[in-house]
Amino acid sequence: MDPAVLPVELWRVILGYLPLPDLGRCSQVCRAWRELILSLDKTLWRQLCLRCPECRHPNWPNRPDVEPQSWREALRQHALASRTWTQNGAEVDASNCLYLFRRRKDRRVWHVGAGCELESLRGALSVAGPFDRVVLHPGVYEEQTELLLKLPVEIVGRGRLGEVALLVSIEQQCPTARLCNLVLMPAWFSPVIYKTSSGHVQLDNCNVEGGQLQVRGPGTCQARFCSFGQASGAHFQSVALSLLDSCDFSGSDGASVTVDGLPVSDRNWAFRHLAALARACTAGGEPGGGGRASLAPDQWPLPPPCVLGEGTVIEDDCSESEASDEEEVEERDGGDGALYRPAYRLAHSSHGLSHLLGRAPRSLSSPAPPELSTLQQELQEDGEARALVTSVQGCLLRGCLFRDGKGGVLVCNHGQARLEANVFRTLTYAVRCIQNAKIVMLRNEVRGCRATGVFFRLASQGLVAENNIHSNAEAGVDIRKGANPIVLCNRIHSGLRSGIVVLGNGKGSIRGNQIYGNKEAGIYILYNGNPAVSGNHIFQGQAAGIAVNENGKGLIVENVIRENQWGGADIRKGGDPVLRNNFICYGYSDGVVVGERGRGLIEGNYIYCNRGCGVWVMSSSLPQLSENHITHNRIYGVAVFCQKDSEAAGDGANENFNEEGEMLAWESDLDSEDERYTSRRPLGVALLENNLISCNGAVGLYVKTSEALNLVGNAVHSNGAAGVALMQSAQLSRLVANCICANGHTGVQVAAGCRAELRGNGVYDNGGHGISARGDGLIVENDVVGNRGCGVRLMEPADLKVLRNRIQPVQGCGILVLENVKGLVQENVVYQGRSGSTKPLVRQDPGNNDCLLLNNTLLFHAEPAWALEDPPPRPHFEGQGTAPTAPPSKRPIAMATRISARVESGCHNNGSILCSIL
Repeated sequence: MDPAVLPVELWRVILGYLPLPDLGRCSQVCRAWRELILSLDKTLWRQLCLRCPECRHPNWPNRPDVEPQSWREALRQHALASRTWTQNGAEVDASNCLYLFRRRKDRRVWHVGAGCELESLRGALSVAGPFDRVVLHPGVYEEQTELLLKLPVEIVGRGRLGEVALLVSIEQQCPTARLCNLVLMPAWFSPVIYKTSSGHVQLDNCNVEGGQLQVRGPGTCQARFCSFGQASGAHFQSVALSLLDSCDFSGSDGASVTVDGLPVSDRNWAFRHLAALARACTAGGEPGGGGRASLAPDQWPLPPPCVLGEGTVIEDDCSESEASDEEEVEERDGGDGALYRPAYRLAHSSHGLSHLLGRAPRSLSSPAPPELSTLQQELQEDGEARALVTSVQGCLLRGCLFRDGKGGVLVCNHGQARLEANVFRTLTYAVRCIQNAKIVMLRNEVRGCRATGVFFRLASQGLVAENNIHSNAEAGVDIRKGANPIVLCNRIHSGLRSGIVVLGNGKGSIRGNQIYGNKEAGIYILYNGNPAVSGNHIFQGQAAGIAVNENGKGLIVENVIRENQWGGADIRKGGDPVLRNNFICYGYSDGVVVGERGRGLIEGNYIYCNRGCGVWVMSSSLPQLSENHITHNRIYGVAVFCQKDSEAAGDGANENFNEEGEMLAWESDLDSEDERYTSRRPLGVALLENNLISCNGAVGLYVKTSEALNLVGNAVHSNGAAGVALMQSAQLSRLVANCICANGHTGVQVAAGCRAELRGNGVYDNGGHGISARGDGLIVENDVVGNRGCGVRLMEPADLKVLRNRIQPVQGCGILVLENVKGLVQENVVYQGRSGSTKPLVRQDPGNNDCLLLNNTLLFHAEPAWALEDPPPRPHFEGQGTAPTAPPSKRPIAMATRISARVESGCHNNGSILCSIL
């Protein structure tokens, strides 16, 4: 008969009377009939699937509102799965081969219940043969002693789920068994409902209430569409492979699933079958997730223009406050009025840092930040991660729901587990991996935990990839006590504390993740935590992007850290990371904060467009800042302050971390032996070298500290206020071989009470004086050319040596020595800036008798034209520096650059000990 003669709606009614085998036969008649049968997928096949008492919704329990791609295929898969427990014929001995014959030829069905041939389950098992089916009619069946399954048997409840309840304790002693459509509750004498130590058990559409399922290797288990209720769970000990598929765990008092012990090498008959299922049925997608939320760089919100004004909360007594002094000098010197360009300009563009200034435009043009890598890209490059994906088996949990209890999955004592596409919600913790255990977590959702989401401890390992971990009360991922997992391509967000915490000698590789919207640091490293953090996007956090505290370490490379409320990177209290090649930008506070006792190597980063300072360094800190681009920040480029941390500084959390939220005393294991990522360059003085500090809203480098500081080979360019301002510096601050040019106010300002050594610098074209000093120290062999005010201005109570400098002012004096200044001005060369100027090239206040001027050379305009020769324009390098020229992910970092500078033997006080910086 041609199916087209009747409408589809009528066929649906007619075919609804056929049993399932006959529908299959209809689809094999011809192509037209096959198409007719397939066209009824969302009607007839859906009804058949949902009416089957042994089958739940194919997407239960996580997404029951989402229809499967094919209801017919879902019903087919269920029918196939219901028979897999019998597929043990290939691996049994000759005597057991009779089982195959019996189950195919004369498999019997035994009915148990009121009015049936048998009244108890024990009685049915005593007469049933191998692979027989025992059907329990509605009712409650209670056994007073333990039941032993000695023959393969299938126990099925009749009617709807919940109508057949078993109060039993069953021990399986046969190769295989199946339980279906039952409510299983523990007997009065044991909390164990079902256990097996060698055979395979399959549970389909069962409810486990108040008891435990126990499987010991080489035994195996496959549970499908089962519910584990209050005080229920599954315990797997030394299993080689078991499978929990689409199960619901709720209301647990401890861990819902515990995987304990190293997998045994013995294999039962079901291992090969379960391994095939594990390979064939990969997780379909991230439940409850969504697409990656990261914005492209051109979509990032821009901060207000980088100008000093609104939002400035730091006192700025280094630039505007000088206006009165300059006006006073102009009055006393007769003032020239308008700004003149020098008629006899000394060329200085060929100095040793000119390559940096060529890349410092006033408009922002930093390289594009790196894109997030995909899991496939990461696995291609990481052989260890690939090995974990293929080797970790143990217990496989797929598509399960863990909710409203204490724990989700506990893997311990060398156990192994694989978690795919599960949902963990409103638990105390989701996953704990401890004591040398291994896990693989792929595309799970972990949300709403009352403590940590995923917890690694005691040398555990694993792969956590493409998960959505969010809205947890503690850290999303917690790594401690020698644990070393790989955390790849996850979304970790909206936590009430940090996104990832690494502490207590924890390690780990954290790559390609999106970490955003957390109330504390996106990544928090402390107590000798030492991870490798690379290629992550850490953004829109309510505290720091990355916080390194309490002797934390780590290699932090090629991350994009943006739009965080506090510092992009915050280093305090013994923190000693390597922070290299990162993009730290668009923050609502400072780019990098190095707090009290902070250390670390901060190298090759792009730090730009932050609303606070580019880098904020506090006293008692010893960082090394090298080859960074620090540009277009609203306030200072780099600020060094004499300020102590408050208790709430940094990440805002200084208490001990515990997986369940309790306060614990720390164990004595905090001395790390792992020095993989330390800077390996001990410093006694904070060091800034080879950085580009440009186009910031206020001072390029602001120093107000009581400790020593070395500034070597930096380009301080086009900042809104002074280039370098030493406002408080009781210890000696050394400025060696820097280029300080085109800043809005004074090139270098040294306040009263400061000790400074300026050697081999180029101070060019600044909007105020070249060098204005009230403090003590040395100004030796600098080129001070093209500045709007005086070249070098010495004011009370300065005590300085000014030796062998080359100076050319624009409109002020070359060297101005005011009253009560002490020191020596000797062997300087001062060039005339323009003809007709009424300002003397060198001027000493008539009342000053304490400053000695000796052997200075004054050059007025003459032919041939002047040039800075022998030596060429400063600063000088023995070898050209390797400054940032490409995005951090594309370029290597040069760890050493030699800077040439001689030492003056007659330095005041303790003298200079700086010969070269390597």
